[in-house]
Amino acid sequence: MLDIAEELHRWARQGRDFAVATVVAADGSAPRQPGAALAVDADGTAVGSVSGGCVEGAVYELCQEALRTGEPALERFGYRDEDAFAVGLTCGGTIDVLVTPVRCGGGPAAGGAVPAADRTAGTLTAALAAAARGETAAVARIVRGPAGFLGRALLVRADGGHSGTLGGPPALDATAVEEARALLDAGRTATVEIGADGAQCGEPVVLLVETSVPAPRMIVFGAIDFAAALAKVAKFLGYHVTVCDARPVFATRSRFPDADEIVVDWPHRYLDSQELDARTVLCVLTHDAKFDVPLLVRALRLPVAYVGAMGSRRTHLDRLDRLREAGLGERELHRLRSPIGLDLGARTPEETALSIAAEIVADRRGGTGTPLTGAHTPIHHDPARRAGRIGSVA
Repeated sequence: MLDIAEELHRWARQGRDFAVATVVAADGSAPRQPGAALAVDADGTAVGSVSGGCVEGAVYELCQEALRTGEPALERFGYRDEDAFAVGLTCGGTIDVLVTPVRCGGGPAAGGAVPAADRTAGTLTAALAAAARGETAAVARIVRGPAGFLGRALLVRADGGHSGTLGGPPALDATAVEEARALLDAGRTATVEIGADGAQCGEPVVLLVETSVPAPRMIVFGAIDFAAALAKVAKFLGYHVTVCDARPVFATRSRFPDADEIVVDWPHRYLDSQELDARTVLCVLTHDAKFDVPLLVRALRLPVAYVGAMGSRRTHLDRLDRLREAGLGERELHRLRSPIGLDLGARTPEETALSIAAEIVADRRGGTGTPLTGAHTPIHHDPARRAGRIGSVA
């Protein structure tokens, strides 16, 4: 839902009622993962996607029904599940979709009471506003639990504060806030099961926790034509892109129109000035030892997601020798992706940018980079699940 927050926030500000359908669980070859959303307003306008096409029509109708009834609903779409909704996923996977009506145009209820549905709508619109502003926030929604609890929401902010309520005992909200903070720190969206003891409402509760965090950073060192192509691809993938080069004649806005920032500084000095997180990607395209070596000595000691360096295999071997002389160990050197990118046979700057981006995506998602044709590897990887990060709370 937070992926389409900008448009939904605009709808909310205009007082347009809408229903939002969110994938809350996915299995098999499901095309979209938890958090993917489709929203439909009262006029029938739609934005987003939950399946890449196979069940969009059926979900659209569910959203219209939720707008009519004002009630949330949970439906399963699957190819082999006899209890699934009538329309199935042609890919063979299954997805569970939570549909929540969001009332934006009406006034308060008579008698001053705020119905649970309106409290939920208020929490969701606050979450959408935060995400649209680029703020760090998480929204936790009940996707399974006691009768009448479906869809209830709680918003957790970066400073630890929260608003809204799941409507159960205080312990349920407290546990949900703790789980949301943990996922917010990791910048991840996931489902969390709270056991009956932790929920203190008689039965387990399953939450979908969606997080909105600032875009991950890509810093491209080296103001060359390959960097301009990479900046364009990186923006398409949702990165905040910085291009850094010590030469002002090359590091110009006219040469890098797609970059968010252009910095004229020595690469290693600029890197020293930055606070980076575990999602940051560093691409070293200078292939000049006086820039590369001091930069990579620092980069390979940082807890970032990816460090890649451009150059031929001969350049790579020479660079490794220089880095060893500078004090890097084999474990640190093993993190370096060089020559940068996957083997696509790329020659042009655009093809090379695609090769680099493909390696970054494969590294992030746990892919192998091998052709899917004839392979027996999964189409959709889940590195977080393999790492055991999605757990439950007793």
